[in-house]
Amino acid sequence: MKFLFLLITFYLLPMTATALAVEQMNSNSYKIRWPNLNMTSGSKSSDNYNILDTVGQTAPGEYDSAGFKVKAGFPYIKTIIPFSFTISDLSMDFGSLAPGIFSTQTNTLTVSSGGANGYAVTASANNPLTIQAGSATIPDTTCNNGSCSETTAGVWDDTTKYGFGYNMSGNDIPAAFTDATYFKQFADASFSETAQIVMSSANVGKSRTATVTYKINIAATQTAGDYENALTFIAVPTY
Repeated sequence: MKFLFLLITFYLLPMTATALAVEQMNSNSYKIRWPNLNMTSGSKSSDNYNILDTVGQTAPGEYDSAGFKVKAGFPYIKTIIPFSFTISDLSMDFGSLAPGIFSTQTNTLTVSSGGANGYAVTASANNPLTIQAGSATIPDTTCNNGSCSETTAGVWDDTTKYGFGYNMSGNDIPAAFTDATYFKQFADASFSETAQIVMSSANVGKSRTATVTYKINIAATQTAGDYENALTFIAVPTY
């Protein structure tokens, strides 16, 4: 009997910026000091229109330094969609595994982002699936032809090819996941592999969802026992 249990953690990494000066404007998620004060700026409205404007800016352009970026000379996009990230299920229990038979589990990632430049979600594993109180591992899949990795997807539908991998479907997923047969390995932190993007967009979006399909197939010679690892998903807004 073989069992598989995945622990999944996730993080939100909001970004804030400040700059030292005399005046300031702020909301729950940002503070900008020294906004445009030359002539006028703000929101003008009537019964049938609403205009955001900036007039009299003497130094338009983009300014940045370590930790912040400010664009001056035009109204910045107002964030009306709070940034949020959820995962539908934080543990994947595959139960008993049979050699040569694919076993799958799924969960759903949901992202809302009002940042002007969208968001990105990355994923990684702490190590290969490893037996408890031992050193035996279930290897990462290399797919049908041995070419897939943490950076490259490949077709994996051959039950004589063993390992563990994942597929993405839904909104804002990498183009490499052409259909449900394409899989990749999770980037392995124990081998210093870089976490890979599993969802991303340069646009504002609300309730963008993608399904992660986790798949495993073991050989008859696989050591019996309980195997586990931990996956980390990090969502970052882009402003």
